[in-house]
Amino acid sequence: MKPVLDGILVVSLEQAVAAPYASSRLADAGARVIKIERPEGDFARNYDHLVMGESAYFVWLNRGKESVCLDLKQEADRAVLAAAIAKADIFIQNLAPGAVERLGFGMDQLRRDYPRLITCSISGYGDEGPYRDLKAYDLLVQAESGLSAITGNEQGSARVGVSVCDIAAGMTAFQSVMTALYARTWTGEGQHIAVSLYHALSDWMNVPYLQYAYGGREPPRCGLNHPTIAPYGAYPCRDGKAVLFSIQNEREWPLFCRDVLERAEVAVDPRFASNNQRVANRPALDEIILAVFASMDRDEAVARLEKARVAYGRVSTLEDVSNHPQNRYITVDSPAGPVRMLAPGATFDGEIPAFRKVPALGEHTEQIIAEFTGAGPA
Repeated sequence: MKPVLDGILVVSLEQAVAAPYASSRLADAGARVIKIERPEGDFARNYDHLVMGESAYFVWLNRGKESVCLDLKQEADRAVLAAAIAKADIFIQNLAPGAVERLGFGMDQLRRDYPRLITCSISGYGDEGPYRDLKAYDLLVQAESGLSAITGNEQGSARVGVSVCDIAAGMTAFQSVMTALYARTWTGEGQHIAVSLYHALSDWMNVPYLQYAYGGREPPRCGLNHPTIAPYGAYPCRDGKAVLFSIQNEREWPLFCRDVLERAEVAVDPRFASNNQRVANRPALDEIILAVFASMDRDEAVARLEKARVAYGRVSTLEDVSNHPQNRYITVDSPAGPVRMLAPGATFDGEIPAFRKVPALGEHTEQIIAEFTGAGPA
């Protein structure tokens, strides 16, 4: 099948995670993505060197792109970027606030010059508001958005273990660009899309926000326990491994007590007669569950949960994840060689798309300069 975005040209003046996420998904869909890097490269190339000398983040987010090194302080290099944008369908950037305007590539001017161009700026706080000029990084926004207030346990807040604000912004940018591309098919006009880490993540915060704004309730930090459903949490077993399970409705509750706890009488204990009562009496309920789970290894606990048709998930280590039987994998070429990584979440007619290589720093610089300016060999 021909890639759906074949023939679409994306120019991305990008660094780190959010914009590279968006452009990588466009590349996965078949777009040609020209990645503009500083002469020293996207700093995400040096986040670590754990993937055969390459950075894990960079390998994940930059497959299928062409790397061009430009020093945009130099007029000749700005001319290369200008020539590429003139032919592009999409221009993405996530430089610090005001930087792209100072370079002469303000979004308003580009949209006037190229009405079919879709422009996308990714920033910390957006194009308006009192924080619009602030720099922002993922962990800063985890704190600012209130995510850290509901993440962690009774001992305190915790960072979400991946760059969730950057990824949320990248996902939002990709969705929005695809929407604008579709709109262009019948309007003939591009659009400017402004995405911010704060607003992308604050949208994900709507449930606790609404609970607080309308109900006056702040969800407690509960670690691996659900704040409003019980039992719904992680329980250690005799072998030191933990399993996390959930009772979602009152039909499951007596089955859980009979087939998992093997204590049918717990189901009719007045303290646990409804979810609200189980939440109110969680310490007493946990004491019963912990005692039962401590008497068996995790595999036995899982077998009982499956028998009772109770939803569960093992609390996996990264070793467990590396060997998980449900994994799908892809192999992507990189400057250091083939990298086997976990596949994206979607398949298409049962197939995983093919993925192109991760570029070396500046691998396509001469080719792109020749193509867009006519300087040097084609």
